[in-house]
Amino acid sequence: MIDAPENLRARSEYEAAHLPPLLARAEHLAGAILLGEHGRRRSGLGDDFWQYRPMQPGDSRRMIDWRRSAKSDTQYVREHEWQIAQSVFMWVDQAASMRFSSASDIPQKSDRARLLALALAILLVRGGERVGLTGTTLPPRRGEAQISRLAQLLSQDDVVDYAAPEARGMLPHARAVFISDFLGDTAAVSAALTKAADRGVRGILLQVLDPAEEAFPYKGRTIFESVGGTLKHETLKADELRHRYLGKLAERKAELSSLCGATGWQHTLHHTSDSAQSALLWLYRALDGGTS
Repeated sequence: MIDAPENLRARSEYEAAHLPPLLARAEHLAGAILLGEHGRRRSGLGDDFWQYRPMQPGDSRRMIDWRRSAKSDTQYVREHEWQIAQSVFMWVDQAASMRFSSASDIPQKSDRARLLALALAILLVRGGERVGLTGTTLPPRRGEAQISRLAQLLSQDDVVDYAAPEARGMLPHARAVFISDFLGDTAAVSAALTKAADRGVRGILLQVLDPAEEAFPYKGRTIFESVGGTLKHETLKADELRHRYLGKLAERKAELSSLCGATGWQHTLHHTSDSAQSALLWLYRALDGGTS
């Protein structure tokens, strides 16, 4: 079904209104990490001097900096900073299931997912990396203009209840970050990770859940309805469903972890009631540790 022009305009205005706050919050969050970190600097191929270090077994004598070594009894090697930009692809679930929050003081899963993705992109771009989206909409690029394009695309909602990860367009041996509640079809996740692994792409699955989705605090008569309104279930004894639900959720998390283990990815869980800064720092360090 095609939206009427007035509906498209209203949606565009809604998304545009949320763009500046999202960018500002992402900049603030990324800034907090940059203050405590020293970036993604590491030794490697490049022209810029990074540091001296003592000579180690396996180092060639051509690597010795004789001027620095002459000042002590130790032979020192001059290291350069790694300057080969890494391409990092992101997929952020924008389906209806992500627009859930169990309390007014807890952000929607979509809000937290977008904030973390954009803040991570800011950190990566400022570290010299290329960042983009999976698929063909926004290939990886550097620069602040890329951040603005990311913010715009990440602010768009999808009408489906559950989204399937997009795995097209990823360059061989790139890195990737998928952010979702991963409550949809796991076969789609498996297909995406397998396709990525076949190209030598490694990455992170960040599963974002509301605390109520973990605790299942419901009792008595309860109506469960999907955010998109396509699924609905009413029960008089919700507490009797708790054990079965938690068992299914545990199975889902174990399946995701197993998929990641088989394809060389990492799986981690984040609750929307927890610190966004801690989650961003973990992502930033995990992605850095996964690069070579």
